[in-house]
Amino acid sequence: MSQYVPIPGSERSAAPQARSAGSLDAAAPVEATVVLRRRAEVPHDLIMGPETISQTELAQQYGADPADADLVRSVLGRHGVQVTEVDLPSRRIQVAGTVEQMAETFRTELSRAASPDPATGAPVEHRHREGPLQVPAALDGVIVAVLGLDDRPQARPHMRHARAEARRISYKPTQLADVYRFPPGTDGSGQTLALIELGGGFRPAELKTYFESLGLPMPRVTAVRVGTARNHPGEDADAEVLLDIEVAGALAPGAEQKVYFAHNTDEGFVAAVSQAVHATPTPTALSISWGAPEIFWTEQARLVFDEALADAAALGVTVCVAAGDDGSDDGVGDGLAHTDFPAASPHALACGGTRLDADPATGQVRSERVWGGDGGGATGGGVSEAFRLPVWQNTAGVPHNGGAPGRGVPDVSGVADPATGYEVLVNGRHSVIGGTSAVAPLWAALTCRIVEALGRPLGMLHPLLYTDVTPGHTSRGFREIVEGSNGAFRAGRGWNACTGLGVPDGQELLASLRELTSH
Repeated sequence: MSQYVPIPGSERSAAPQARSAGSLDAAAPVEATVVLRRRAEVPHDLIMGPETISQTELAQQYGADPADADLVRSVLGRHGVQVTEVDLPSRRIQVAGTVEQMAETFRTELSRAASPDPATGAPVEHRHREGPLQVPAALDGVIVAVLGLDDRPQARPHMRHARAEARRISYKPTQLADVYRFPPGTDGSGQTLALIELGGGFRPAELKTYFESLGLPMPRVTAVRVGTARNHPGEDADAEVLLDIEVAGALAPGAEQKVYFAHNTDEGFVAAVSQAVHATPTPTALSISWGAPEIFWTEQARLVFDEALADAAALGVTVCVAAGDDGSDDGVGDGLAHTDFPAASPHALACGGTRLDADPATGQVRSERVWGGDGGGATGGGVSEAFRLPVWQNTAGVPHNGGAPGRGVPDVSGVADPATGYEVLVNGRHSVIGGTSAVAPLWAALTCRIVEALGRPLGMLHPLLYTDVTPGHTSRGFREIVEGSNGAFRAGRGWNACTGLGVPDGQELLASLRELTSH
């Protein structure tokens, strides 16, 4: 009998509120993703930018080694598990076998369970496993993750509908370009803006109607399939999809949008991000409005997701991620503070939320404070338990959370309170929607316009944005948010765990980035 070794970080807890839904047919087919090690670690300086690398160079130097892929094919083949697809640049291998073969090969038990969908609360049946995974000893260190054996729903969209009684004011996304002083003379032309969606869909005719109502040309929007997922309008997640596309398209109408539809599993989420990051042409910005508390991810899934975002940084992609809509406990409900992932990744530009009172006609801001405190949701934010404090946040004054200093969330903000939300069109209905879901495409659109003006990709913005940031002092290009709380944390001068560095002054931000990248 061959020796087996555990995959570090592969331990999986039971799905919250899971119940048995019967047994699995041992002969039923199962597909999964095996992620291979890198040929070499991506240099820190390359990730930090602002220099970037080509896709070909990234694949050849830091992708997977073909010899590793051949070894996996040979070893797994002896167990009856077949390799069906190999993607060396993103280090992903698709494998297929029966329930029995997969369970035996990776030393786990697979069962059928039902657990609540994080987005809707409705029970979803799925494959389920607990505990660690193992691989044959010949693959020790070669395989860094196996995703998809357990295909429970992983993430939820960070979106909130306005409650009629709470609604105070709403904004066309185009009006927010004035509020946040997006650089004039730019519209994102020549840029590609990628969006990740884990359900739902859009109808081009509806988008055309919406953009015509704003007096804008219809942006080029293309649906991209990830695995067997597709653009499928008529689901609960349509509101998330349309919010993302309509905000991004209103604020950067010249940018081409690629909308990646994936299944809502850790495997699907990682696949969508990998596919988007390694696409041709390389996107300028990637917007992600979905996530889940860090503790609901396996360590291996967080690792390979974070590595995909490191690839993005090296390629020059700026990844904007919603920080969450459930305040400082991220909806966990255990009385402790939690941050949301992937926003907590140090390679993600984590986007928090505010409550905005401005004149829609002129963009004049009367007041802007932290979104939270009225029971209708609150911006995510806090200190990561999974990721250490990044060097670029060393002087920002991120509070300690008891253990080693952690990465502070969010980095930046924009309006997210649905009571001061975004006017969008969803399945024929004019709606007002908020949530940090809207802030991610807002920042992705702003990034596209800044990159258009600079004539060069930016990749990871953090080292530039945090230049000269100290406790009580934010960066040029930001308007501080100094009032309000998201639960455990309060706003204040400088960086804070509710709104990060603040909300953008796009014109000042462009001037600052132009100065910082011209050296």
